[in-house]
Amino acid sequence: MKKDFYEILGITKSADAAEIKKAYRKKALEFHPDKNPGNAAAEENFKAAAEAYEVLSDPQKKAQFDRFGHQAFENGGSGHGGFSGGGMNMEDIFSQFGDIFGNSFGGGGFGGGGGNRRVKGSNLRIKVKLTLEEIANGVEKKVKVKRKVQAKGVTYKTCSTCNGQGQVMRVTNTILGRMQSASTCPTCGGSGQILDRKPSEADSQGMILEDETVSIKIPAGVVDGMQLKVSNKGNDAPGNSVPGDLIVAIEEIEHEFLKREGENLHYDLYISFAEAVLGISKDISAINGKVRIKLDEGIQSGKILRLKGKGIPSINGYGSGDLLVHVNVWTPKTLNKTQKQFFEQNIEDENFIPNPEKSDKSFFEKVKDMFS
Repeated sequence: MKKDFYEILGITKSADAAEIKKAYRKKALEFHPDKNPGNAAAEENFKAAAEAYEVLSDPQKKAQFDRFGHQAFENGGSGHGGFSGGGMNMEDIFSQFGDIFGNSFGGGGFGGGGGNRRVKGSNLRIKVKLTLEEIANGVEKKVKVKRKVQAKGVTYKTCSTCNGQGQVMRVTNTILGRMQSASTCPTCGGSGQILDRKPSEADSQGMILEDETVSIKIPAGVVDGMQLKVSNKGNDAPGNSVPGDLIVAIEEIEHEFLKREGENLHYDLYISFAEAVLGISKDISAINGKVRIKLDEGIQSGKILRLKGKGIPSINGYGSGDLLVHVNVWTPKTLNKTQKQFFEQNIEDENFIPNPEKSDKSFFEKVKDMFS
């Protein structure tokens, strides 16, 4: 089981952005590969700290982690906000967070030498519509995306501006002396390479658009608006780059009968006055098929029946919600002469006069129970 991100950085949930950054820098410097050459355990700790920082430094991802834990960033091996189970390599980490290290390790380049950093391609975003049944059971979706990839036959050469370093150094004279600073190379964008030759169909960066079918494993229990990430299925970038990610936004299709509230489902069951008086067994639509319930004689309108575990599974794996059946007694709007006479004869009968028992809960008590 993966360790808690807060535990990895040694902070609490109340830590602000500055504390999170400070904690990450401390851990990153402690486990930096330059300080721990050949130490596999230190490298894993370094990656874990970077993964934790990427999530906790982003307010949206942090909120998702606080609510759903690691499940919020898992997609059958591909997260939607983390490092996809460790899929990002060391160069990716330096590419994204190299500025955190300052000048502690040669300007933040991989291996301490400040060498060329791998540029990451841009992300792609799509929406995937899911039925309530798909959300309840989890599903694998295949989607076609149009992404930029490097054209076949394209070649790149070392950038002459930065000599392949991906950075340019500037020296400034100040009252404190000569100050050296590094910035991303404006010519190659930090990749250390520029276009050399390209086929005619490629654009000015040596890229072409290509259709690709991507398989997305969606876990049970996702919610509308949640975003999943499929690593390396975004756009390529020129040169010695890594692809961006495919960001998948979940859109929930409204169910015909069931209404979702978190992990619970609600179902409105309408019964006739005669059925309420005599009692009856009814088949209702649950998320995975029909469920038979028994209604006792004299059941009252507004009664709520709770079917345990018939709701939506928790995305954290903590069981499933419930199916709440709301009983509504349908009052007929038109009656024939015989029916009308029957009710007129019984309107003063003690069995027809409302006489709620103390155990019968009010509407507000029922609402309170639903949310407790």
